[in-house]
Amino acid sequence: MSATDLARRELLECPFDPVTMNEVVSRALGWCLDGGRPRTIVTMNAALLVSMRRDRELARACRAGDLVVADGVPVVWAARLAGAALPGRVCGCDLMERLLSTAAERRLPVYFLGARSEVVRTLVERSVRRFPGLVVAGHRDGYFDPEEEAEVVREIRRSGAMILFVGMPSPYKETFLERNRAALAVPVLLGVGGSFDVLAGFVRRAPAFLQRAGLEWLWRLLMEPRRLWRRYLVTNTLFLARLAVELARRPERT
Repeated sequence: MSATDLARRELLECPFDPVTMNEVVSRALGWCLDGGRPRTIVTMNAALLVSMRRDRELARACRAGDLVVADGVPVVWAARLAGAALPGRVCGCDLMERLLSTAAERRLPVYFLGARSEVVRTLVERSVRRFPGLVVAGHRDGYFDPEEEAEVVREIRRSGAMILFVGMPSPYKETFLERNRAALAVPVLLGVGGSFDVLAGFVRRAPAFLQRAGLEWLWRLLMEPRRLWRRYLVTNTLFLARLAVELARRPERT
């Protein structure tokens, strides 16, 4: 067991690495430069913690992450209440921006997989303009049939990418990356969900004060109430219920 494993905190049966944004970026850069095995970074939010309970493949994929970070202020708060304090939030969208900046500085090729064709094309165009020197090894949308998956993986492997960003929903992005980790042969693998739409300008992100207050989910709900109201009602209720059980089971701290 590594020193990183020993330092991990556990919340709702999920391990978390107590690392800051700067530490995650530094670790990812090291992985790119050392030429070792592919590593995954899992950005964990409340919805993903709830889904892990009923989806064994998702749970295995998340627990296998080389870095598991809290992508969500509610998760940071919950960890603190449960005596598993974390340094702070490592938001997937912000992490993607930081890694793009680092990749541009170091000329590390990146690959974008996910979203609609229009979105991912716009994301590539914006990223190249925003981060001068960025090397785009390739990109493609996230709409492909299961029988096409092996060819998509081969395409990414042949691209020579050092960082792969996967902009697809959970649980698919986590299970896709874990299932194909070795075959992809990309040093850094990161699932970023809807960040493609945000960074491409198709979805407006919550104001900073709502992000700090842990209410980014509320902003998304206001943007898409018909699609998301049931999901957030159920997810938030289950998250709070599971946290209450977790707190009740933990011994009192002196």
